[in-house]
Formats: sequence, C-alpha cells, structure tokens
Amino acid sequence: MFPTTRPRRLRRSPALRELVRETRVHPGDLVYPLFVRSGKGVRTEIGAMPGQFHFSVDTLVEEVGAAIGDGVRSVLLFGIPDRKDEQGSEAWAEGAAVQTAVRHLKKAYADLIVMTDVCLCEYTSHGHCGLVKDGRVQNDPTLPLLAKAALSHVQAGADIVAPSDMMDGRVGAIREALDGAGFEETAILAYAAKYASAFYGPFREAAGSAPQFGDRRAYQMDPGNGDEALREVALDLEEGADLVMVKPALPYLDVVRRVKDAFGVPVAAYNVSGEYSMLLAAAAHGWIERERAILETLTSIKRAGASIILTYHAREAARLLR
Repeated sequence: MFPTTRPRRLRRSPALRELVRETRVHPGDLVYPLFVRSGKGVRTEIGAMPGQFHFSVDTLVEEVGAAIGDGVRSVLLFGIPDRKDEQGSEAWAEGAAVQTAVRHLKKAYADLIVMTDVCLCEYTSHGHCGLVKDGRVQNDPTLPLLAKAALSHVQAGADIVAPSDMMDGRVGAIREALDGAGFEETAILAYAAKYASAFYGPFREAAGSAPQFGDRRAYQMDPGNGDEALREVALDLEEGADLVMVKPALPYLDVVRRVKDAFGVPVAAYNVSGEYSMLLAAAAHGWIERERAILETLTSIKRAGASIILTYHAREAARLLR
C-alpha cells in the first residue's frame, strides 16, 4: 500500500513549491564586490572574471547606481593602487581610490551600505598581507598599519570595515583605533575563517595581489581545519567583531553551519572569484544552466546559515530574485 504521507503533493506546481520553500534568498542578502582605481572613464573587464571590471570612481558610481536599480543594497570595495611599496602605504592615503570612492558613493547614495576591504596585499610590492622582514610576514608590526587603513576608510564614510589579512589581533587593533577616534558605532566584519584556498586565482589577477614569493599558508587557514575556524571566530568576536565571515563559501558550507550554530551571530560567506568564474565557464560551454546554477549556489550558501552573501553574481541574482 502507498503511504498516507506523500511529499510530492506539495511539489505539484510552482506556487505550491514556493509556498513551502524553507530557504529564501533576498536581494538584500547580497553584497556586490567591486574593484576601484584612479583615473576617469575606466571600465576595463577583468580577463579571468567575465562581467567584472576595474572601475574609476566616476564609472563606479554609475555601476553602483545600476546595481541599486537591480535591488542590491550593499557593496564591498577593493582598491587598485597607482603605486606599491613595502609597507602598502596607499592603503591609508586620503586621496587613494577606495577613500575617494567611499566619499562619492555615500554622497550619491546615502542609504547604500558601503563596506571596505582592509588588507595590505593589493598595496605591497611583495604582495603579502603584512609587513615582511627576512622573508617572513610580521604579525604585530602590521597591526597599526591595518588600523590606520581602516580608520581612513571610516573617516571617508565607510559603514563597515572588513579586515581580510588574517593577522592575529587585527580586529582588536582596529576596534581600538575606531573607538579612539569616535567611531565606536562603526561595525567590523571580520574575515574570521579565511582559508588558504585554490579558489582565489581570478581575484589575484583582478587585484594584482599575487605574492612575489612563497604563499599565504603561514597566516591563512589550512583547508582541513574546522575546529580551528570556531577558535578564530571566537577570538575575533572577543576582540570586537560585529559580523564574521567564512571564505570561500562553497567548499566550506559545513564551516558556515558550524559557525552559525556555535555563535548565533550574523555570518557572511564569500562566494569567491574562482567559484564565480567556474560557474560562468561551465555555463559558457552549455554544460550547466547559468541562471538556475546561480540561484542554486546562493540558496545553498543561505541554507548553510549565512545571512550575508558576498558574490560577484549580485546584480544578476538580484534581477532574477526580483
């Protein structure tokens, strides 16, 4: 005999499926990462990331306006400097691309949430996320520079700063600097569990941030470690983080769920460049359905426990969701 309970009864039509859907992605969940540089009229496509661009501030403002029209409410800015040095000093320069872009975006779109990435790798001549001495990245001497960069972003008008460097103690250093300057209400989104991943390749082309020697496995997390992620998150929260991030997203959905269950704080997951580019490459060959794959990917991240999804699909996904 057939069972009296038949799950297929609630799958018979699109309206029924939507009625009982457990996980929903909203355009407001999405954060749009963008790359900004100096100049005017710049809109240069990134070879390894089709559909993503280097923008100058004027074209960035136009792009963000279009994204807002699609339903996107939040952006994350990465800076492409004019020059690099061993300290990464353009990271905190008042007239640098990120600081200038923040001022223009907040003037143009007062309700937009502007997040800024805080790291040195885009700005250093050696491509590492901190100061280097004798071939080794120096943790503690790097902290004041990260705090200085974060403060410069907030002084320009950033709503949230997001340290991605994975130096121990950097959240506390940034929190102290912001509070000391009267910005105690500005939030910190910590890249708390950032793994030494193979999925960052296209981003490194976009940001020109590949290390000139060695790699970042001495400070980014080992892909095999889940318990360590919980310890990292706990430390960042103790130091004053308001939100925490797991990066990348798809290979670490189990970590997203564990972080959410353990701490109950807002969790972000970064659908990184390699994940984006793989999906687009497969779709270009006709191997997968692009639109369905985008929404399925984002739904899986939300279902795992992320309340915030950073994704290069943000504009297209917002249109599809709307």
